[in-house]
Amino acid sequence: LNMSPAMWKWTCLVSHLLFSTTVSPLGRQQPPHPKRPFITFTGDQAEGNFNHLVVDERTGHIYLGAVNRIYKLSSDLKVLVTHQTGPDEDNPKCYPPRIVQTCNEPLTPTNNINKMLLIDYKENRLIACGSLYQGICKLLRLDDLFKLGEPFHKKEHYLSGVNESGSVFGVIVSYSNMDDKLFIATAVDGKPEYFPTISSRKLTKNSEADGMFAYVFHDEFVASMIKIPSDTFTIIPDFDIYYIYGFSSGNFVYFLTLQPEMISPPGSTTKEQVYTSKLVRLCKEDTAFNSYVEVPIGCEKNGVEYRLLQAAYLSKAGAILARSLGVGPEDDILFTVFSKGQKRKMKSLDESALCIFVLKKINDRIKDRLQSCYRGEGTLDLAWLKVKDIPCSSALLTIDDNFCGLDMNAPLGVSSMVRGLPIFTEDGDRMTSVIAYVYKNHSLAFVGTKSGKLKK
Repeated sequence: LNMSPAMWKWTCLVSHLLFSTTVSPLGRQQPPHPKRPFITFTGDQAEGNFNHLVVDERTGHIYLGAVNRIYKLSSDLKVLVTHQTGPDEDNPKCYPPRIVQTCNEPLTPTNNINKMLLIDYKENRLIACGSLYQGICKLLRLDDLFKLGEPFHKKEHYLSGVNESGSVFGVIVSYSNMDDKLFIATAVDGKPEYFPTISSRKLTKNSEADGMFAYVFHDEFVASMIKIPSDTFTIIPDFDIYYIYGFSSGNFVYFLTLQPEMISPPGSTTKEQVYTSKLVRLCKEDTAFNSYVEVPIGCEKNGVEYRLLQAAYLSKAGAILARSLGVGPEDDILFTVFSKGQKRKMKSLDESALCIFVLKKINDRIKDRLQSCYRGEGTLDLAWLKVKDIPCSSALLTIDDNFCGLDMNAPLGVSSMVRGLPIFTEDGDRMTSVIAYVYKNHSLAFVGTKSGKLKK
């Protein structure tokens, strides 16, 4: 799990908390159960917020990324080890950071906000990336949080200049006979010349190797990355792609995003900015990123549009849900939370919906789009490439479920939205986080809300 601060508030309590309210399949509230005590952990309040949490699925140990600290906790939330990550002398205007070359900006003591926390099971280490020095990562030994490495000598070692927690999402793709890959997705905060919005990096066995976090492939013309064109910012000055969730499934890596677009409302001659939620897909083995496709996703119930993605989680269908959806029990299901509308990213409305998507159906829509584009139909239809309305090129080839693109017709956008199935709505206390799993053939979802409630 890679968790937002709101998600952390309740997730670590799940195994110890008997929920005060549960919801039946028809949405009726059941009588409250007697309350039981639950275990909590409170860090050093002076250090600020907790940012991310991951659980070692082998040991149950909990790793918690905070401001200036990484904590290792036991499964009953006792502190086992801490590792200090900051503060340190820095200035966010220094690029490359002053540890690489002299910076003329004034340096001040700066907090290190944890922006990404991942367990690298194959090498028994924790990847902890922070906000200092344009996004430097430490590699820490899982057992005692001893620092194994902290690469900072090359520009590829600076992963993101955004200082907010929740601005970076990473997915590890593991191999048995070669180095793993780390797919990194990040907001770029107006610096597309410095930071790709998505890239794939090498995870070397040696934590101090010079090639750690180097692009999987990079030459004069092609690299394992996607950069936002600088002229996009002339159309939408504050354009960015915000990454809410990421995962791998089958031959692909996926990211769920929120990004601004300019649209013309019906009957209006002027354009206005809205936010669109999109799923981005890449082939794991695509070193040139020719397989980049994004498709808009959203939800609707009783005529109300839910378009602002808040959180997501990948689970299996389970036998009972699978029957109602017409899929297999092991099929991948995306549980998503959307808030109402699509205009107010920073101040989402309280009305929200829990919706599910069958991943296979999204992939089928992507395949249809690829096939039509390679027949030469339409344009690449990618909102942030609208300044260049590039037509699709035709090519005679077979496009199957695992097609990974060519050096044409990429990156590609799907114009028609894939709609999720709404299964629960909340009008007063916005849902902000979700996890799910299968228990005795039932698919269970746990939802956290804006006010700190937990719904099962």
